[in-house]
Amino acid sequence: MYGQPWYGAAHKGSATNTVAFGADDHGERSIDLNEQLVRNRPATFFFRMNSDAMADAGISSGDILIVDKSIKAVSGKIIVAVLNGDLLVRRLQTGIKGIDLLAENKRYGNIHLEEFSSYAVWGTVTYVIHSV
Repeated sequence: MYGQPWYGAAHKGSATNTVAFGADDHGERSIDLNEQLVRNRPATFFFRMNSDAMADAGISSGDILIVDKSIKAVSGKIIVAVLNGDLLVRRLQTGIKGIDLLAENKRYGNIHLEEFSSYAVWGTVTYVIHSV
């Protein structure tokens, strides 16, 4: 949690966040990334991943995660969780045996939440932005 860059709520949207594709060939069409990627602006945050714990899910260190705090965390979704004061990005798995936070990299172990763990879902990951 400490030392990680934080990004505030998503931008309110403007023409400065648009990307024009082939304006000469297709007219004046552009794409506003806020309109395309942000569903609930007040509840959406940008978060930079600083671990490779989710590499097998296509999330690498340095990627930007778009996280929506208003989307309910359900089993199978990738979430940002606060566990004992630390922020973690993991896949949520709920079942009869309780709650598990699954890493998608064999170098990391899965976390089974104990009854008295200090745990909260911070938000649900909706998109990942990374360089190619």
